[in-house]
Amino acid sequence: MKIELTEKQTQERQAFQTFVQRAISPYADGYDEEEYTPPEIIWEIAQQGYLGALIPTEYEGRGLDMVTFGLLNEELGRGCSSIRSLLTVHSMVSHAILRWGNKQQKNAWLPRLATGSVIGAFGLSEPGAGSDAGSITTTAHLDGDSYVLNGIKKWTTYGQIADLFLIFAQLDGKISAFLLERNTPGFSAQPIKGMLGTRASMLAELHLQDCRVPKANLVGWRGFGLAAVATSCLDIGRYSVACGSVGIAQACLDASLAYTSTRQQFGSYLKDHQLIQRMVTEMLVNVKAARMLCLHAGALKDQGDPDTIMETWIAKYFASKTATQAAQDAVQIHGANGCSSAYPVQRYLRDSRVMEIIEGSTQIQQIQIARYGYERMEKHDRSAS
Repeated sequence: MKIELTEKQTQERQAFQTFVQRAISPYADGYDEEEYTPPEIIWEIAQQGYLGALIPTEYEGRGLDMVTFGLLNEELGRGCSSIRSLLTVHSMVSHAILRWGNKQQKNAWLPRLATGSVIGAFGLSEPGAGSDAGSITTTAHLDGDSYVLNGIKKWTTYGQIADLFLIFAQLDGKISAFLLERNTPGFSAQPIKGMLGTRASMLAELHLQDCRVPKANLVGWRGFGLAAVATSCLDIGRYSVACGSVGIAQACLDASLAYTSTRQQFGSYLKDHQLIQRMVTEMLVNVKAARMLCLHAGALKDQGDPDTIMETWIAKYFASKTATQAAQDAVQIHGANGCSSAYPVQRYLRDSRVMEIIEGSTQIQQIQIARYGYERMEKHDRSAS
C-alpha cells in the first residue's frame, strides 16, 4: 500500500515546519534548562489553532484529520518534545469530551480548549499506579449534587498550569472519569523538577482533598472511565507520542548530517568515515520506516478501521525505540560535544528515553504486540481448519 499526502496535508506540514523552526526550535534548549514553558509560546501555539487540532470547527477548532494531526506532532517533536507533550495531553482531554461528553460539557469546554483560553491535563497515573491503571486508589463518592474526590495523581504533564483536569477515580469500585477545575477548593499541585527528559513539560503531583465537582462533570457513565474514556484517550496520546518520536529521530538525523559535513578528524570529514556512514544509514532508514508506520496508523484512524489501535501500538513501539537509537548514535557522532548543553543532541537523547516509558512502556508494548501476533495466528488456524 502506498501512502501519499494530499496537497492540503503537504501544505499543512510545511506550515508546521515553518512555525516550529521560527518559534520553537531556537528556544527549546532554553526551555529545557529552565524546566519551563513560557506562556507566550503557549499563546502563540493557540493562535495557530494547534491546541484545537482535533476539535471540530463548530467548536472553533481546526478539525484536522488524523494524518495531519500526526504530522503536526512530528514537527513539534522535532522542535521540542515538551511542547509536543502539551499538544498530547490537551488533545486527550479534548478528545474525551468530544467522544464521551454530553452536550453541556461540549458547549462549555470545547471552544475554550480549542482557543487555548483553557489548558487541559490528563490525571490517570498515581504514585502506585502507572502501567497498571486499574489499580488507581483515587476515590469518588456521591454527596448530594456533587461527587467528592480524594487522592493523589502523579506525573501530570503541564499539571503546574492546566486549568481543566480529566481525573480518573474509583466510584463504587468502578473507575470513572471526571472534569475537575483548577480553582476547586481542596485542589493543589506540586511541581515535579529534575526529570531526565521533557523537562519543560511542567509536571506536577496533584492533591485532591475533598474536592467537590458537580454531578454534571462525570464524563460518560459510571464505570466507563478505564475501558472507554481512558482507553480512547490513550490511543490518541500513543499516536501523538509515536509521531513525536519520529520528530526526535529526524532531528537527530538532521543534526548528524550537519555535524559530520563540517567536522574533520584524521584529515577528512566525519561523513567520509564508513562507520559514521553506517550509523547515518541506520538512522535514515529507521526514520523513514517509523514515519510510514505512523502514517499507516493515522490513515486507519481516518478510515475508522479498528485495526488502528494495534497499528498505533506497533508504530509507537518502533518509533520510540528508533528515537532512542538515533539519539544514542547522534551523541556518539558528536563525541564530547554530544554531551554538552551547547548541542541539542543530548536533549534528544534524554527526551527519547521518556518516549519509551510514557503511553505504554516498551515492555508493556512487547507484551501487547506479542499477544496480538498469537491471536492472529490462532484466528488464522481456526479459519483454515
